[in-house]
Amino acid sequence: MPKSVGPTTSDLVGKKAPAFTLPDQEGKKHKLSDYKGKHVVLFFYPKDDTPGCTAESCGFTSLLSDFEAVDAVVMSISMLDSKSKAKFAAKHGLQHLLLSDEDKKVCEKYGVWVEKSMYGKKYMGISRETFVIGPDGKFIAHWPKAKGSADHPVEVLEWLREREKS
Repeated sequence: MPKSVGPTTSDLVGKKAPAFTLPDQEGKKHKLSDYKGKHVVLFFYPKDDTPGCTAESCGFTSLLSDFEAVDAVVMSISMLDSKSKAKFAAKHGLQHLLLSDEDKKVCEKYGVWVEKSMYGKKYMGISRETFVIGPDGKFIAHWPKAKGSADHPVEVLEWLREREKS
């Protein structure tokens, strides 16, 4: 396993995470408050079924039982609809919650709906970021430049394990 470098220091740590209610890949609604008392690993990603998003999502799913062992639930959010999420989950065997934020309101609340640039063209999109929300509903960690790879979920899990030891 790669050595964990930990999250970036963030002014969000200690602040209450914005509430949300979003549908998952099966259309079932999930509220952040439904998971009070657990750690919530919440990662935002740009688009279903792209190479980086797939690697990251598969990485989180492969470690799902390890996250559950540290009393954490894993959720991902992007702006595509539940139907797209269902296809993405079925194609890659994803088992964590894939939440749909079609109107981008949750992305805006979390500050991940940002201006991006590719080949000199500017556009709005989702920044790949990961947050860990503590059992009390407050941010305890933030990776503002998460990598779209299978290594990132390992890093988050190792960080949670280290935190549990202290």
